Amino acid sequence: METTVDPAEVAKFEAMAAEWWDPNGKFRPLHQMNPCRLSYITAQIAAEFDRDLTAPQPFRGLRLLDIGCGGGLLSEPMARLGAEVVGADAAERNLPVARLHAEQSGLTIDYRHTTAEALAAAGEAFDVVLNMEVVEHVADPLAYLTACRDLLKPGGLMVCSTLNRNAKSFAMAIVGAEWVLRWLPKGTHVWQKFITPEELYDLIRRAGLDPVDRKGMVFNPLAWTWSLSDRDLSVNYVTTSIRR
Repeated sequence: METTVDPAEVAKFEAMAAEWWDPNGKFRPLHQMNPCRLSYITAQIAAEFDRDLTAPQPFRGLRLLDIGCGGGLLSEPMARLGAEVVGADAAERNLPVARLHAEQSGLTIDYRHTTAEALAAAGEAFDVVLNMEVVEHVADPLAYLTACRDLLKPGGLMVCSTLNRNAKSFAMAIVGAEWVLRWLPKGTHVWQKFITPEELYDLIRRAGLDPVDRKGMVFNPLAWTWSLSDRDLSVNYVTTSIRR
């Protein structure tokens, strides 16, 4: 079967697998970004499926795929909100960590060592696909996004985040996060594989989806907090698209 998995990228994350749930470890940036990501994701899902986020388990009845789930930092809150969650990752060593943490948290999540292409070939279908910080790590972004489209039911929603490609993103994501602050091991990201918002919108459309929203996720180094921005997509950003 054709796959867009890049073995070198998978190896990077397998080497860090044990640290997924350490808020001060190698995934510290994701832990810090997670409230911002969750705010965007939950708002988009609630708007598309007319759900009340103040209700108990507002996502009950929705089937959700967290592709590139890692240790489950997004899968677990989605399960708590009532969604039926499948967490998929090409890095096999991530999954025992994710399964153990979900069990300890009293959550039922279907974690699988698989790919978007394999799930699509098996005929899996979801209301929501979370595709967060993955597209910049695959070998063929268009083929990968097309597989994600194939996994959505008509009317389904994909949330996709990645990193912009410019001098600022190089300074912050590579020099700052990897070289200076050492939040991540050197080489975690390849700047040349970053994707501009215009490029991502074009890829999403070519994959057969309709992009409907995008926002920046902006880090404030003074407050050490993340926030959403309508205008600043210069480094991290997130998009929503629909399968019509």
